[in-house]
Amino acid sequence: MGVYPLKKALAIAEEQELDLVEISPNAKPPVVKVMDYKKFLYEQKKRDKALKAKATKVVVKEIRFGPNTDDHDYEFKKKHGEKFLKEGAKLKAYVFFKGRSIVFKEQGEILLLRLAQDLEELGKVEQMPKLEGKRMTMFISPKKSK
Repeated sequence: MGVYPLKKALAIAEEQELDLVEISPNAKPPVVKVMDYKKFLYEQKKRDKALKAKATKVVVKEIRFGPNTDDHDYEFKKKHGEKFLKEGAKLKAYVFFKGRSIVFKEQGEILLLRLAQDLEELGKVEQMPKLEGKRMTMFISPKKSK
């Protein structure tokens, strides 16, 4: 490897039946490399695919409550929430207000805060209960396991 004028570099590339690829166009003089460009692109694609496979995907599981959900149903849904958080998924708990049940929005907020308190050791509240239209939502993300 050495420093060659562009014509000499092109001749070397043709002689080896490879491509002359510009690495750094802004440098003075521009930096080029003799390589098999198709193979380079293939390797790059393979590396990108491997990195993408290693990336963790965030899964969001939902639990729906009504404003007047009774204790048994609450416990049942809380167990599902525990399972989701243990699996490493984010939890979106929401209270859906049908018709005139919007007058019970305080009950809905109490219900979600109770859930947050019960799941405190498994996850932390990412977003406090917030009313959006006819539903009040709250996000809980799993705590990192040691």
